[in-house]
Amino acid sequence: MAVLNRLMSRCRASSLIGSYSNSVRRYCLNTIEGDGKLPLVSPSAASSVPHPGPIVKPNSTGGRSVQWVFLGCPGVGKGTYAARLSSLLGVPHISTGDLVRHELSSHGPLSSKLGEIVNQGKLISDETIIDLLSKRLEAGEAKGESGFILDGFPRTIRQAEILEGVTNIDLVINLKLREEALLAKCLGRRICSECGGNYNVACIDIEGENGSPRMYMPPLLPPPNCESKLITRSDDTEEVVKERLRIYNEMSRPVEEFYRSRGKLLEFDLPGGIPESWPKLLRALNLDDLEDKKSLAA
Repeated sequence: MAVLNRLMSRCRASSLIGSYSNSVRRYCLNTIEGDGKLPLVSPSAASSVPHPGPIVKPNSTGGRSVQWVFLGCPGVGKGTYAARLSSLLGVPHISTGDLVRHELSSHGPLSSKLGEIVNQGKLISDETIIDLLSKRLEAGEAKGESGFILDGFPRTIRQAEILEGVTNIDLVINLKLREEALLAKCLGRRICSECGGNYNVACIDIEGENGSPRMYMPPLLPPPNCESKLITRSDDTEEVVKERLRIYNEMSRPVEEFYRSRGKLLEFDLPGGIPESWPKLLRALNLDDLEDKKSLAA
């Protein structure tokens, strides 16, 4: 209850998120304090019209006013592509994974409990994630941020319903990648202990199936000054990664249908590494012209 009240008061004060209606207040109270059951989307309510592509409007600070969400299995590259779009559009990239890791490193009252959950590959409670996210949005609003790209939230129908009540998501980008490639990517992830840079030592080369093209994803190696400082995340073990993928398949895939039924879901199959996938993603988002203009102005 305390978490919800704090979230609601922040949302009322924030022009970024907007205000709750009485019906949303009742819904959130029932969801967080009740039995957790959520209304199902009727198949007849699902939109059969494909998403027409996002409309990206400039904001007063020269950035672009978007409120987007990235979905996808752990390790698919949500953070990488969200960060690139954040730079291109001039809006903040908010990763709930980063928010959790920041809380872990703060050694605050939550850090010990969060550490146990993360190391077991389990999902952190909705209340905790919403509290961390609301604090981040409040801080961004105070700095004059307009728009955001969310990465790692929502992961459950319950979270999606609550998010729907506090902000109007424009577009949900669902990144897809074959599971064997996902596992290799997660196990190959490395972080520079000094600068925090993210790298990947895995070289993925997978034969195509049923006429599909071969998938090749080269490693993303660090510069020489980071080579000796690479560390592996404590939760990037084969056992934990497989558990995270199992949980995602069980709990988070319904979120895809939640947004698909509202005509907000853009499915994107990653064809390979960043050099191959990035320009195709920009075309799918109608943003290839924007990057061309930025390149010419640079």
